[in-house]
Amino acid sequence: MIARSLKGLAEEVGLVYQWHDAHGQPLSLDEPVLREVLRALDLPADTAEQIKASLSEIRQRKHAAQQGPLIIADAGQPISLLNRSAPGSYCQLQREDGSQVELQLDHHGALPAQPCGYHRLSCGEQQWLLACTPPACQSVAELTGRHRLWGIAAQVYSLRRPGDAGLGDITALLQLAESAASQGADALAISPLHAMFNSRPTQYSPYSPSSRNHFNILHAAPSQVLGPDMVEQAMRECHLTEQARQLEQQSLIDWPAAAALRLRLLRQLHRQWVDAPGALHEDFQRFRREGGEQLRQHCCHEALQHSMLAQGYSDDWRQWPAAWRQPDSPAVRAFAEQQTAELEFHAFAQWLTERGLEQVHHGARKAGMSIGLIADMAIGADPSGSFGWACQAQLLGKVSIGAPPDLLNRQGQNWGVAAFSPLGLQQQGYSAFIRMLRANLEHSGGLRIDHIMGLQRLWIIPEGLSPEHGAYLNYPLDDLLRLLALESWRHRALIIGEDLGTVPCGLQTILAERHILGMRVLQFEQQDDLLAPPPGWSDQALATTSTHDLPTTLGWLSGRDIDWREQVGQCDAAQTRDDREQRQQAISTLDAALRKEGLLTEADNQQRLTASIRFLGRTPAPLVLLPLEDVMASTEQPNLPGSANDLHPNWRRRWPQPAAEMLDEPQVQQRLKALDEERRNPHGNVGDE
Repeated sequence: MIARSLKGLAEEVGLVYQWHDAHGQPLSLDEPVLREVLRALDLPADTAEQIKASLSEIRQRKHAAQQGPLIIADAGQPISLLNRSAPGSYCQLQREDGSQVELQLDHHGALPAQPCGYHRLSCGEQQWLLACTPPACQSVAELTGRHRLWGIAAQVYSLRRPGDAGLGDITALLQLAESAASQGADALAISPLHAMFNSRPTQYSPYSPSSRNHFNILHAAPSQVLGPDMVEQAMRECHLTEQARQLEQQSLIDWPAAAALRLRLLRQLHRQWVDAPGALHEDFQRFRREGGEQLRQHCCHEALQHSMLAQGYSDDWRQWPAAWRQPDSPAVRAFAEQQTAELEFHAFAQWLTERGLEQVHHGARKAGMSIGLIADMAIGADPSGSFGWACQAQLLGKVSIGAPPDLLNRQGQNWGVAAFSPLGLQQQGYSAFIRMLRANLEHSGGLRIDHIMGLQRLWIIPEGLSPEHGAYLNYPLDDLLRLLALESWRHRALIIGEDLGTVPCGLQTILAERHILGMRVLQFEQQDDLLAPPPGWSDQALATTSTHDLPTTLGWLSGRDIDWREQVGQCDAAQTRDDREQRQQAISTLDAALRKEGLLTEADNQQRLTASIRFLGRTPAPLVLLPLEDVMASTEQPNLPGSANDLHPNWRRRWPQPAAEMLDEPQVQQRLKALDEERRNPHGNVGDE
C-alpha cells in the first residue's frame, strides 16, 4: 500500500504506480521501488519532509518547462498565447517560407491560424519558435496514391559484396535496393545506421549507439563518393588488401578486425583528401556548415574520446575530469581549436557516410520504389556516448530504459540506454527530439520508431537495479506526436511505430488517428487458438512475418529459437518441453488458417513459408514488410534478446550471397513474385481474378 502523499508526488512527476501487464493483469509498484525511482529523478521521498520538498521542486520544474521557447499549435486553427502575451498585443511572424507578417492577438489572446511549418514569433521583447503541425503523419496513400505496397527489411551489416572487407556497407545496400525494386518492392527497411563507439569494437548492437543523430562511419562506402581509384590507392598504401580478403571469407562478422581495417582506410583517405577534386571539397565544406554545432559537437566528442583514452581515462565522458564534461566549456573549446585536423577527419567520415546513404535512397527511388529507404531509429542512445554528452539538459542522468516482464522477455529487460527528460525536453523547446527526427528522416522515405510506446511512457530503471524494479514515466505524448507529424509532412515520409510488447490501452488507436502504422507480426496474431483470416487484419498497421528480435519463419516452424533459448540458459528443460508443445499448437493453428485460404496442401515448412507470405499479402495492411531472412528462407535469426554475444552470434551473421545477386535465385524470386501478386490484386486474393 502506497501512502497518499507519496502517490501525490508520483502523480505530479508522471510516474505510473498502477498499470496492466502484457497479459492484461493489474500490477502496482511497491513503495520501496517507487522511492528508489524518485531518488533517481533527484526527488528524494524517504520522509514526509522530503516528499513535501520534492513536491515543491517538481512543481517549480514544471512551471519553468511551461515557459519553454517552443509553442506547438495546430495548423489552420487559432493559436492561443493567453499565458504568454496580453490580448491586443502586436506580434511579428516570420514564416518558414521566408514571408513576414504583423499580427494582432484578438480579445481571447489568440493569433490567426497559420500554415504548417516552423515560424519565428516575436511579441515585444519575447521570442518563440512556433510549430504549426498537421493533424496526422503522411500515409501510404498520400505518399504514393496506392494502398497495398510491399517491401523488404534488411540488416545492413549482414550484406555482402566483393571487396567489402568483411562488413556490409552502403554500396551493398544500394545493390540490394536496386534488385528489390526490380522485383516490385516499394520499400527497403534497414537496421539502424546510428553512430557507434570507435573506442568499443565489441559494442556493435545497432540499438545501443553513441548517437542517433549521426551515422556509423564503418558502413561508409568511400568509393561511391571519392571514386574507386582513390580507395584502391589507400588500400595499397596501408597494405590492407590481404586482410580485407580474409575478413570477406568469414561467415560471421569479426567486428573488432573489420572496424580497425575500416578506420585505417578512412584515415588514409583523409590524408589523401588534399588531392581530391575541388567540387568534392566544396561539397564537404557545405556539409560541415549545414551540420553546424550539432556536427561539431559530435566530432569533438569523438576526438575527445580518443584523447582521453590515450591519457589513461575511460571513454565514458561521465568519468572525465570536470572541465571536459560540458561540450561548451572553455577547455573543450580550446581542445577543438587545437585538434582541427582530428575534428575534420570525423566530419569527413560522416560526410562520406551521409552522401553515400543519400545516393542509396535516390537510387532506390530512381529504380522504381515509391517509398525508398525506411530508416530505423533506436529507442535510445548509450548515455556514455556523443548524444548523452551533447544533450545533458534533455536527458535523465541516473536511469536507463528497459521493459517490464512481458511476452517478449519473462525477466524484463534493461537496454542500457538513456531516457529523455520530459521536463528537460519542454524547457529546451524539444530541440534534441526535433534534431533527432530530422537526422533520421533526411535520406529516407520512411522511419520506423523502435518501441513507439516510449512517446507515451517509458519503463525507467534506476542505476544498479534490475528491470523488475523500474517504473513507468509518462511523456508529453500529444506534443511529441504533433512534432512527429510536422517532420513527416516536411520530409514527405511514412512513420511506423514498433508497438510490440506491453502497449498502453488506447495508444494504438491514437497512433492510427495520426496515421502512424503499427506492426502486426504473424507469430503474435493468434488468439484463442485462432488466426484471423486476411480481411480481419488491421488496415492501420504494416504486416510482417517476423522482426530482427524474433525467430525467422523457418526458425519458428522448426523450433530453432527454443533450442537457442535452452542452449544459452534462458529456459530449463521443463520450460523447453512446454514451449515445444505450445509451438506445435501454434503451428496447427497457422496450418488451419493457411488451408482455409487454399494456400497450404502439404505440411512442409518451405510451403508453409510461401503460404504465409501470400497470406500476409492478402491482408489490408498498407505495407507488408518481408524480412530478408524469410526472403532467403533462413533458419537463424539476427538477434536473440537477452543472450550474450559469446553464446549467440547477435548482429554478426553475414549472407553468403552478394547483395546484387541474392534475389536472383529461383526460389527467392518465386516468394517475391507470390507477394507481389497478392499485393497488386485489388481483391487481396489471386484466385478471385
